[in-house]
Amino acid sequence: MKAPSSALNHIIIAGGGTAGWMTAAALSRLIENKQTRITLIESDAIGTVGVGEATIPPIVGFNQLLGIPEEDFIKFTNATFKLGIEFKNWYNGKDSYIHPFGSYGQDIEAIKFYQIWLKLNALGKVPNIDEFCLSAVAAYSGKFAPPSPNPNSVMSSLAYAYHFDATQYALLLRSLAESRGVKRVEGKIVDTALNSENGHITSLKLQSGDTIEGDFYIDCTGFKSLLINGALGIEFEDWSHWLPCDRAVTIAGARDSAPAPYTRATALTAGWQWRIPLQHRTGNGHVYSSQYITDDDAEKALIENLEGNPIGSARKIHFRTGRRKKFFHKNCVAIGLSAGFMEPLESTSIHLIQAGISKLIALLPDPSFNTAEAETYNNLTHMQFEQTRDFLILHYKATQRTDSDFWTYVKNMDIPDSLQMKLELFKSKGRIFRFQDELFGEDNWAAVLLGQKVMPRSWDPLVDTLDTQQLSNHLAGMHQLIRRTAEQMPDHQSYIDQLVRKTTR
Repeated sequence: MKAPSSALNHIIIAGGGTAGWMTAAALSRLIENKQTRITLIESDAIGTVGVGEATIPPIVGFNQLLGIPEEDFIKFTNATFKLGIEFKNWYNGKDSYIHPFGSYGQDIEAIKFYQIWLKLNALGKVPNIDEFCLSAVAAYSGKFAPPSPNPNSVMSSLAYAYHFDATQYALLLRSLAESRGVKRVEGKIVDTALNSENGHITSLKLQSGDTIEGDFYIDCTGFKSLLINGALGIEFEDWSHWLPCDRAVTIAGARDSAPAPYTRATALTAGWQWRIPLQHRTGNGHVYSSQYITDDDAEKALIENLEGNPIGSARKIHFRTGRRKKFFHKNCVAIGLSAGFMEPLESTSIHLIQAGISKLIALLPDPSFNTAEAETYNNLTHMQFEQTRDFLILHYKATQRTDSDFWTYVKNMDIPDSLQMKLELFKSKGRIFRFQDELFGEDNWAAVLLGQKVMPRSWDPLVDTLDTQQLSNHLAGMHQLIRRTAEQMPDHQSYIDQLVRKTTR
């Protein structure tokens, strides 16, 4: 007796751009089973949101999984390296701190480093916590080198991501996916047919009149959400009462100096401005709330704060922060902006695409579409969106600014119970816990909490079991080692030049 096939016959990806081609490239391995076909439908007439993109460290592993050599990626996408995000003016309008990738210091006798730092800081015996993170020190020194695989090396504490041209990245992924058998169809989707009995999508109709049938559909149609919302009616859960920014104006800027190995997010009167340095230009954008500033004034503020001459004209984007109430419904999964949107304050947009793809691969359905797989996918994705939401809200809630109606609102707004619990736990004894598969870990939370002067009343009592002078001496040596290591690293631009030269040999 022949065993029934568990393979999907035809996967259709609706929409291209970063989300569509990341999905296509990651799923292209399925074609090797000789049964599954993958078709991506996109229209050249429909623009994409992507400009200059900043990412977080998991993107490194994603590229490695796809077999993309780092030097090819750096050259093709005009990428630079990213060691963290600098936040300017978020606490009182005159402040600055960095949320670095990688870890702070070294735990001692299973006691978290930041707990030890809290005590020594209260006693005035320790530098700023940024001085104990190699990624932070290297970022501000304009240095970069990849982390060491040796866990005994201080270089193993470093982590990094990239800044890159998202349009070029999509082209790179398209080339990879098509070389592995993914078929691209040019066309605009104008209608979706549903099975009258089970409500599944049966086909997509294109403006040309062509109809494309499949058994599994992935919605990468961006904010339009043509399948998950337009066809299947899954509603959007609005989080704008916690994250009131609803618009962005973007413009490219001429490169005015060597690219810094970090993103910058500068708080303005009714939102914030990003600066993303690429090899050939700088990406700039002003994320703002239309309740508190006009579009014209937002664009004016963006131009006034550019560090290089503008290139081209400004582009405006409207959005709502939130997520779909379901991401996987019937025979359709939403990935990317069709699933939800988080303002790019912590560069999570591409990671949420990547996370959606990873969960889909782990829970890939067969033609029977077991509901347990969809429910698990939804539960896990709901959790990640909510955890990411809380981390973003923290940046606004932990402000002391009252210089505008916008900052007064976010400072005093009610916050989700899940975030309130984290804040109360930290304010007591500096405790931070990573729940389940949370994207942001203890060092990430510590960076923003301490960076915005949320100081606990005390510290873990176990710290008091260690000799204070010995701790002070140990941290002094650690500080010197990190500083010395950063000084010996190559300049960021020099390291990029070295990689690019490798691709021309």
